[in-house]
Amino acid sequence: MKFRPWLVATIFTLTATVAAVQQKSDSASKFVALEAKWNDAYKRSDIGAMNSLITDDFIITVEDGATYSKAGYIAHLATTTEHVEVAEITDVQVRVHGDVAVVTGAYYERGTSKGKPYEYRDRFTDVWVGVENKWRILASHYSIPTK
Repeated sequence: MKFRPWLVATIFTLTATVAAVQQKSDSASKFVALEAKWNDAYKRSDIGAMNSLITDDFIITVEDGATYSKAGYIAHLATTTEHVEVAEITDVQVRVHGDVAVVTGAYYERGTSKGKPYEYRDRFTDVWVGVENKWRILASHYSIPTK
């Protein structure tokens, strides 16, 4: 059998590409799971889980343009008159650059507020950072999509 350097290079390139795709897929799965945990904590108004998921300098911008710090957001969750029945994320895209990840997607929420039904359809962007060997949310932004 004749040595073919191009074949070795092709095999090496394919192996590296498969490894990169696998790593990207594993990374995306990790952030989809973290987003599900964050979404579930919100749905249940689980203050302890929220505290563990967001950084101390967290900021969120909600649909009406209001912003909340970590303390403000936690206080809002603790005193809300909303009961979330459904909170779902779809169309999730993950981009990881070192110890920063940006997650975008679609968000759907349905429930009651002060006894009256409500329904939201939003787009979101969450920025996760690696802090003390743990991923936490630094910033979150929700907006109402144009029709």
